[in-house]
Amino acid sequence: MSFTKVLIANRGEIACRVIRTAKQLGYHTVAVYSDADCNAPHTQLADEAIHIGESNVSASYLSIDKIIAAAKTTGADAIHPGYGFLSENEDFAAACANNQITFIGPPANAIYAMGSKRQAKIMMLKAGVPCVPGYEGDNQDEQFLAAQAEKIGLPVMIKASAGGGGRGMRCVTQASELLASIRTARSEAQNAFGSGELILEKAVINPRHVEIQVFADQHGNCVYLGERDCSIQRRHQKVVEEAPCPVMTPELRQAMGEAAVAAAKAVNYVGAGTVEFLLDNQGEFYFLEMNTRLQVEHPVTELITGQDLVAWQLRVAAGEPLPLRQEQILLNGHAIEVRLYAEDPQFNYLPQTGKILRWQAATGAQVRIDDGVQTGGEVSPFYDPMIAKVIAWGSTRQEAARVLAKAVEDSVLLGLSNNKAYLAQLLRHPAFIAGDTHTGFLTQHEADLTTLRPYQPQALDFALAGLVLALNSTPNQRLQTATLPAKFLLLTIGEQKQPVQVTAPLHSQQPWLLQVNEQQFAIDIYQNTDGLLRYVINGHRRQLNYALANNSVYLDVGQGQLIARDDTHSPPQTADAASQNKIAAPMDGLLVNSLAKVGDTVTAGQTLLLLEAMKIEHPLKAPCAGVVKEILVHEKQQVKKRQLLLVIEPNGV
Repeated sequence: MSFTKVLIANRGEIACRVIRTAKQLGYHTVAVYSDADCNAPHTQLADEAIHIGESNVSASYLSIDKIIAAAKTTGADAIHPGYGFLSENEDFAAACANNQITFIGPPANAIYAMGSKRQAKIMMLKAGVPCVPGYEGDNQDEQFLAAQAEKIGLPVMIKASAGGGGRGMRCVTQASELLASIRTARSEAQNAFGSGELILEKAVINPRHVEIQVFADQHGNCVYLGERDCSIQRRHQKVVEEAPCPVMTPELRQAMGEAAVAAAKAVNYVGAGTVEFLLDNQGEFYFLEMNTRLQVEHPVTELITGQDLVAWQLRVAAGEPLPLRQEQILLNGHAIEVRLYAEDPQFNYLPQTGKILRWQAATGAQVRIDDGVQTGGEVSPFYDPMIAKVIAWGSTRQEAARVLAKAVEDSVLLGLSNNKAYLAQLLRHPAFIAGDTHTGFLTQHEADLTTLRPYQPQALDFALAGLVLALNSTPNQRLQTATLPAKFLLLTIGEQKQPVQVTAPLHSQQPWLLQVNEQQFAIDIYQNTDGLLRYVINGHRRQLNYALANNSVYLDVGQGQLIARDDTHSPPQTADAASQNKIAAPMDGLLVNSLAKVGDTVTAGQTLLLLEAMKIEHPLKAPCAGVVKEILVHEKQQVKKRQLLLVIEPNGV
């Protein structure tokens, strides 16, 4: 049962996080990597790393044979699966056991029991754990499921039995939408989890999503380490996670904790697990599912308990008893976590791919950053676009939220659109500060979140962009700027194009002078190093983080990343009306389905193509009414961002 070398069958921040603890406990560590991850931080942090295949997850991180072979090649006698990928795959756990490799997680039969939401719910009902009313039967016929949904009563949740994370999940409010939603949920579930089996549940409107962290050892001991409130969600994916739950009472915590332990014991659980519940506003709670792995949001539990849950996993896997008894587990303070993503909140949270020009994590005594990226790294279309988890602890919830919002703002991420400004605004929203959170929070307060709307650049933004470009021009260009009366730049930010006049100081006591249309700015520079500009304007000392690439300057401003393109020497462009009849890929991805063929008559807004990226299907819709003239790609083809996919001949042309 003892082991000495741990292979981490994962990537990104969770691989880095597991590697650090394993090394601290004296274990030799092995990273695995795909083609896309050949230079990723987790490969550099581990003692050794081994290549396991192509970038596509099915050829690398989801290949049981390749992971087992990597363990044998490197002599690893234990495997930590992290979360996602193979972490909840009973066949993988069984393969480890069959090859005398310790699987740092629950036994295969426990994973199997909880891996199907349908079977798990049946078991929980037998164990006396409260469950949401619904249908979890064998009959998976679409018409039958639709009839069952109407019998349960709308609104109803359609869920993939074999997985989570919002994939294969739909909330249906109209009977006319049932069949289409069942088909879409089944398609997503089949693609994501290899099973199209579905369950139905009565939708609990605006509940809290509260989960209990449980831990069991091989000696029959099982404890709960408090709860996490993960109510703020988008597309059924968690955005903000915190511990403890703002409305929790000692009595409710004990009741939910004991129910979670009962759920774990019902399947003879071993290791770290999370039992998820819905909590309504009457204090009633209902079993959702059990995640048979470490959760993404486990750091908030670690910060309020003072425990390292990965260390607990390693000790339990080695046969040791749990480090603490239930009465020894004490909660201290409050912790909140947000997930920093390469996505564009202003354009329906569209996932982003490309190069990270600059990544600099915030620091602080009460701040923790779990990341797995680095400056110069790539965010690829093959994996989740999470950049980092930003976590903060405070003696009170208000303090934790305040510290976290500042840490989010202080983290520098340039090169890709991201949700940094959105998260900071969310953490400062009065309703969040008051603890009035539920699963409908983001929908309810969407109008308040100005970071969801396109930012209108100001004259000062253009001036600062021009200043940064001038400061970072070649020595010959700087000399020219200083000796001529002024330098003129033509900059484009978003849809705005503005001329910027830059006048360099003749000596150090003078400010830089910048003019944007009729507005003038005098700016004194007192530092410009490593992408950090410190300056004074109107007696106000400020700072600006930036990066330069692709004839553009990327500015880290309060509303997020701004990109100013230098069009000074670009040829004039004419408007291309024809672009209004074309569909281009909004991101790198896989074309999974073409819903139209050449010659089809289509209407504006009709879904014509389905693009899969970051594990989610994205519908691509007709920009105008007309006839499909040309389809330039085929199904199952990898496409690049901005690649032309389809052309429509508009009506009346």
